[in-house]
Amino acid sequence: MPLGPFATQAEFVEQFLQKTSGQNPEWLTLVVIDKTRSPSSADEEGELAGMMTFMNTSARHLSTEIGCIVVLPEYHRTHVTTNAVGLMLQCALSDPADGGMGLRRVQWTASSMNQASIRVAERMGFRREGVLRWHYVFRGGLQAGKVGTGRVLPQGSPEDDLGRDTVVLGLCWDDWQNGAKEVVQKAMSRTK
Repeated sequence: MPLGPFATQAEFVEQFLQKTSGQNPEWLTLVVIDKTRSPSSADEEGELAGMMTFMNTSARHLSTEIGCIVVLPEYHRTHVTTNAVGLMLQCALSDPADGGMGLRRVQWTASSMNQASIRVAERMGFRREGVLRWHYVFRGGLQAGKVGTGRVLPQGSPEDDLGRDTVVLGLCWDDWQNGAKEVVQKAMSRTK
């Protein structure tokens, strides 16, 4: 994700929650709860499994992006990501008469180096639309543990900066109506 990494919980709250969801009406961060695990005394609903965000949402253009995905390590390679993304897609692309938002487009972007994220999006019916070359500059990215493209930076760039290419994927309302809804439902059914 273009933010972080975060050294402490306080830093996460300050940088992520306050500067994005807390202050930006185009962002809505959702907590992912795994209800298949026994609830602890701390949380009667289930276990915290991560968070995902509707971001860069435009009411005018009826579009959003699913991003800033954080799935806690113990939930990697489980049902959690598939089901959470599936629920978000159902919410975003279903007709308002059916309780959905009635959006026309849901976007997914990932670092070109993050093949796992790209595979999740494609498994959930997203189509590759292109690559934004040199989309981000991670100032001090090398020290922060970011992953860059591996390509040489322009002459005079700080040694610890990194560049990111971004793969853009999209899933649109007509994709949803013409089979993507069933692809998502099948993926969700396999993981239960």
